[in-house]
Amino acid sequence: MMDEQQSFSYLFGSNAPYIEELYENYLNDPDSVNDHWKQYFSQLAAQPGAVERDIAHRPIQESFANLAKQKTTAAIVGGLDETLLKKQVGVLRLMSAYRIQGVGAAQLDPLNRMPPRNLDALDPKFHGLSDADMAVRFSVGEGDFSGDDKMTLSDIVSKLKQTYCGHIGVEYMYIANTEERRWIRNYFEGTLSTPSFNTEQKRYILKQVTAAETLERYLHTKYVGQKRFSVEGGESSIAGLNYLIQNAGRDGVEEVIIGMAHRGRLNVLVNTLGKKPSDLFAEFEGKAAITLPSGDVKYHMGFSSDIATPNGPMHVSLAFNPSHLEIVNPVVEGSTRAKQRRRGENGQEQVLPVLIHGDSAFIGLGVNQATFNLSKTRGYTTGGTIHLVINNQIGFTTSDTRDVRSTVYCTDIAKMVEAPVFHVNGDDPEAVCFVVQAALDYRKQFKKDVVIDLVCYRKLGHNEGDDPTLTQPMMYKKVSQHPGTRALYADKLINEGVVTKEEAESYIQTYRDALDKGEHVEQTRLTDYESKHRIDWSKYQSKDWREKVESGLPAADIKRLTDKFTEIPDNFALHNTIKRVIDTRKAMASGEQPIDWGMAETLAYASLVTNGIGVRISGEDSGRGTFSHRHAVFHDQNREKSDGGTYIPLRNMSEGQASFSVIDSILNEEAVMAYEYGYACSAPNKLVIWEAQFGDFANGAQVVIDQFISSGETKWGRLCGLTTILPHGYDGQGPEHSSARLERWLQLCSEENMQIVMLSEASQMFHVLRRQSLRSLRRPLVIFMSKRLLRFKDSMSPLENFTESSEFRPLIGDVVQRKDNNSVQRIILCAGQVYYDLAAAREERKLLDNIAIVRVEQLYPFPYEEIQAELAKYPNAKEVMWAQEEPRNQGAFHQIRHRIERVLNGSQKLSYAGRPTSASPAVGYMSKHVAQLKQLVDDAMNLN
Repeated sequence: MMDEQQSFSYLFGSNAPYIEELYENYLNDPDSVNDHWKQYFSQLAAQPGAVERDIAHRPIQESFANLAKQKTTAAIVGGLDETLLKKQVGVLRLMSAYRIQGVGAAQLDPLNRMPPRNLDALDPKFHGLSDADMAVRFSVGEGDFSGDDKMTLSDIVSKLKQTYCGHIGVEYMYIANTEERRWIRNYFEGTLSTPSFNTEQKRYILKQVTAAETLERYLHTKYVGQKRFSVEGGESSIAGLNYLIQNAGRDGVEEVIIGMAHRGRLNVLVNTLGKKPSDLFAEFEGKAAITLPSGDVKYHMGFSSDIATPNGPMHVSLAFNPSHLEIVNPVVEGSTRAKQRRRGENGQEQVLPVLIHGDSAFIGLGVNQATFNLSKTRGYTTGGTIHLVINNQIGFTTSDTRDVRSTVYCTDIAKMVEAPVFHVNGDDPEAVCFVVQAALDYRKQFKKDVVIDLVCYRKLGHNEGDDPTLTQPMMYKKVSQHPGTRALYADKLINEGVVTKEEAESYIQTYRDALDKGEHVEQTRLTDYESKHRIDWSKYQSKDWREKVESGLPAADIKRLTDKFTEIPDNFALHNTIKRVIDTRKAMASGEQPIDWGMAETLAYASLVTNGIGVRISGEDSGRGTFSHRHAVFHDQNREKSDGGTYIPLRNMSEGQASFSVIDSILNEEAVMAYEYGYACSAPNKLVIWEAQFGDFANGAQVVIDQFISSGETKWGRLCGLTTILPHGYDGQGPEHSSARLERWLQLCSEENMQIVMLSEASQMFHVLRRQSLRSLRRPLVIFMSKRLLRFKDSMSPLENFTESSEFRPLIGDVVQRKDNNSVQRIILCAGQVYYDLAAAREERKLLDNIAIVRVEQLYPFPYEEIQAELAKYPNAKEVMWAQEEPRNQGAFHQIRHRIERVLNGSQKLSYAGRPTSASPAVGYMSKHVAQLKQLVDDAMNLN
């Protein structure tokens, strides 16, 4: 007889995790395990050194090891058949192998090109089981496989294959949360991953797939050679999306927001959202009405409609997007968050984001990593997103999976947030609808992202003029031989007796006949319904940037607001710096000290939230402010944050005030700026701000700037009041911490599409923020904010600059009081902090009578009238100079030169003072920085 230690050895090594899970199940519910294990664990728990119930998640190997050395071990083991116990462990390992690796053997590829992976672990022999064991009954655990707790091994293997290796493959065992793993396991094992639709549901699914295929073929023959980015080969995605819309209402969803690239977009517009085919045809034929300054191609356009569903109207919107594939995703998330917040407590249940991806783009573009990273953070979560990957297995036409990713699956990026992945064969539309329902149920239960990987193919090339056989000959031989998803599914239903062959064919002809008339076959779009949550955009339609608003406040209001946001809760230990900030702000409000930039911002926000206008600020250090000037969040020095050790004064201004959110964002610019753009587009009644840690960090979000912020209105008619704060200024901090690339922003300005301001006084910050919210104009505002001026006394403003009679000044004229202005020879125009360098040099060199310095605070829309009036004050000035800190080839000069020239009189010439041209935004040597600053000031002051 083997010794006790050897007899117990099979409980260790690779078997231990399975025993641990059984033990954990036992601790949660003793009746959830087999009687043998129940007896074993009950004796185990009674032994010295056994794991106590209150630490159920601690591994039990130590207890096993201790027990193995005790004489009582033999007594415990003696009641069990050791051989059977080893076999039982083998069965558990086999089941776990299928749960982890079964996806590798799933039948997912409609082209049958995907070889199975990791088959060894799915062989019972790998786990010490033989053919002779197939008739033996083993425990499978309560809740698994439709509730059978004991089954023959042959049945276990059969059900494992059906669950994990059919047309559905499930990945979830990497999820740390036990409840989530069990939920997914029970969901799929309880149904054997087998859809169960009735006859009418199957007919409906067939009609959806027929509509998807027929529309594509109709367009292909009617508009030969025109791009449309067909969804052929992935038609089941339309059936799945429509299933989602028709069934999400059962869980309380009232609105679905969809983001997707261009593949299949036209199909979604017509067959999901109910766009009239005749309107689509007009776009193909160039007959569509011109309603926007530039417009966009048809496969970038958005749409929204109200769809009739069994659970009531469902508002569905498809976000406008550019060709940058996945960049629309955070925009959708931001829009979703705004709409959820507007609905209140149940917002996450009522508004559902759905993102449709391509396979290569999903894992290839970094914006998806950032969007996943946002998904569970406090300021950005939307309660879970359903991701649908239309996996063509090819990406771009010339792609090979060996070149486009380093992972097995294109969906592996989702594992970073432990989102489950449901792989499904695109040739099985019922399975697609089944996993869509699973995704809806999972999202409802756990409020997390979930991914559907719809494995299909692309019948044509990347676009309809592309020949994929040039680079993918073998794949497209298979594609050419494939009968199509509709034909396969129709044959399946014919064999089941659900439809006749004639009925299946009639679906095609009925749909084509409707297309010939420019109509729909089944119109589910509601034309006379209006949601109570709809925003009235009519009040935000102004196009006049000169619209006057009362942005100043009574002095009494400033004092009252300050008293409120400087109140501190009892027993709250403030940092000494914050104590000084509070005391200083009180003095500023009473007029004892000039008001600095941090106070100006805080006053603006306080006045807005108490007047019913919400404020949302996000950025990488927005609570404190990167340059420690805002201090919107106070931290109790005696308590951890997890204990609630923060206080946000602007959330405690008054009863029933509007919301104030300040968020320290993830370390990413692209996704966060896109998110805030989407938020602002859906919350015109809020001041939404994205703040760069340094202005040039916005470079990482250039695609958002180019394709949404600057052009969203002219392309799509999308109004957006997003405010962007970009710290900017040449302070000797090197190339990467100086320039917010003013020239790039100005280059994108046209048709009064944005507002670009470069401020020199604290009161200007106060007024421009209030103006942005109080006007009915909703266009992006970009604030170039000096870092140096945040604590520069001369740039602070007296209290009277904030009171009733004050307002934002697009231009600040020269402050020198002269007997007359006839002595002025040169007028210097400038923007931002360089003004103070120029003003100091002018005074030092006693040139007050000879040089006038004018600050252009708003660079776009250009204040022509104000500048012309200012220049007219100096009749003898023959020279107008533009002075800037930035190199000559950068900054504002070349972008506004033609605008300045427009207001000069015939006798005036335009000159320049600034740094020389440079390939770098700024120098890295302090000595060179100082020399360049001296040179530009000398040039500006030299009247010879």
